[in-house]
Amino acid sequence: MRDVLRRLQPQKFEDIIDINALYRPGPMDSIPRYIACKHGQQEVSYLHPALEPILKKTHGVMVYQEQVMEIARVLGGYTFGGADLLRRAMGKKIKSEMDAQREVFTKGAMDKGVSQSAASEIYDQMAKFSGYGFNKSHSAPYALISYQTAYMKANYPHEFMAATMTYDMHNTDKLEIYHQELKLMGIALLPPDVNASLDIFSVETDAKTQKKAVRYSLSAIKNVGTQAMMALVEERQKSGPFKTLEDF
Repeated sequence: MRDVLRRLQPQKFEDIIDINALYRPGPMDSIPRYIACKHGQQEVSYLHPALEPILKKTHGVMVYQEQVMEIARVLGGYTFGGADLLRRAMGKKIKSEMDAQREVFTKGAMDKGVSQSAASEIYDQMAKFSGYGFNKSHSAPYALISYQTAYMKANYPHEFMAATMTYDMHNTDKLEIYHQELKLMGIALLPPDVNASLDIFSVETDAKTQKKAVRYSLSAIKNVGTQAMMALVEERQKSGPFKTLEDF
C-alpha cells in the first residue's frame, strides 16, 4: 500500500477514497491502469460512450459498487431495485444467478444499441469487480481514519506510537511489530521503570540523549494487572518516587 501511494501521489481526499476501495482482491488488478490514467501516462478509454459520465471521476476504472449499479441502470435498463439485486448476486457468486443476470443485462444493453460482445465484456468487468468491491460510503470513513492517523504519525510520531502501543498493550506480537517500527523511525523505546513508567505507554525526554522517547507501560508487563499498576502510579504521584525496594 505504501508503494501504491508513492506511485499514486494523492493530491486530494478523493484519491485516498478511490485507492482504499481499489486495494482489494479483484479491483486491485486495475490499480496500475488507474495510476497511469490519473497521471496522463495512459489514455482513458471506455468500452461504451455511456460509461464515460459514470467512470470519468475514477479515470475510466470501476472502483465502487455504486458505479456497477449505475452501469446496470444506464446500459442494462435495470431499475434501482434491480441494480441492487444484481450487486447482491455478484457478491454471492452463485453461477446460476450470475448466468441469469448476464442474460438480463446483455438483453437490456442490446436493446440500447450495445453489441452483444461489448455487453458481455462490460458484464465480465462488473462481475469481476463487484464481488469484492466497496461502496463509496464504506470506503470514505476508512480513508478519513487513514488520513487522520497518517497525519498524526507524520507530525506527532512519539505520541502516535505511544497511543497505538497502549491500544494493543496486551498483544505481545503487535508490540514487537511496533517496536520494530520505532527502530525504523529512530525513536527509542525506554524500558519499564517503577519510578518513570505510567500504566500506559507514555512520551518523555530520555535523560541520556535529551531526545523524546516512548516509555514502556507497566500494565504491558505480563501478569501484573492494569488496576494494580494504576494504583502504583497513583501512589508514586502522591508520595514521590520509590526510594528502596522496601519502600516500593
